[in-house]
Amino acid sequence: MSRSKRIAALVVLLGSCAILSASSGRAQTPPMPSPQEVTVVAVMTNPDTGSPVVVLQGKRDGRTFAMAIGPAEAVGIALPLAHRTPPRPLTHDLVTTMLRRLGATVSRAVITDFRDDIFYATLYVRAGAAEQILDARPSDAIALAIRAQAPVLVEERVLDRTEIIPPAPAAPGGPRI
Repeated sequence: MSRSKRIAALVVLLGSCAILSASSGRAQTPPMPSPQEVTVVAVMTNPDTGSPVVVLQGKRDGRTFAMAIGPAEAVGIALPLAHRTPPRPLTHDLVTTMLRRLGATVSRAVITDFRDDIFYATLYVRAGAAEQILDARPSDAIALAIRAQAPVLVEERVLDRTEIIPPAPAAPGGPRI
């Protein structure tokens, strides 16, 4: 067998081995964990700082964490949780109405990262078949998702980096505010 034919046969053999190895499942990298849907458990005041926090609990594993938010965002999350409508629309109500009238809706909010004590999120907005991904503050993304009855999700890396708090007993009648 000539040298060029041996090299060609070796290339085919190595390519076949690579394909078999990749399809066998042993050489594959494990899939990245998908974001976990969370329940907005409560909007409350942190007893140590006096600042408002939103408490989120994973539906898959029950991990619970608190995220500091501003006072206006606390109201923007707490009112729809309590099924209350303010006499005049809040900013999140206005944005929700604008999206609806433009034929768009929030499809989900994802808290994507936690770095240097700052949470990051993306808001997914669907209009017809098109979906836009927008950078958002997590509190705004949560407030808009609640109004759109869209899921709030948290990336596993965020849950891994935040301080997990013990879950509170379920409040009678729904979320605590």
